[in-house]
Amino acid sequence: MHLTAPATGRATRTTGVRDTDGMAVASFILGLLGLLVLNLFLGPIAIVLASLALIRGTSRRGRAWLGLALGVGDLLILLAFMQADASVSWGF
Repeated sequence: MHLTAPATGRATRTTGVRDTDGMAVASFILGLLGLLVLNLFLGPIAIVLASLALIRGTSRRGRAWLGLALGVGDLLILLAFMQADASVSWGF
């Protein structure tokens, strides 16, 4: 966290919003990537990052919601393929 001291003498946070925006974008990318590979790992990570971004008040709420939905979708796709193949993993 970077603190800056403006002319008023008080310290303010400058990285909080960027951090939450980064979490929202990362959740979207990981959720999207998780649809193809490693959905057991990338799905929960996308869900956690999206949840944290939404709780902390990101300005990219749409991207965070998409990341959350894609993370859940990752796990649902994994579950569907596990049921169809009767195995713990799946491949192309």
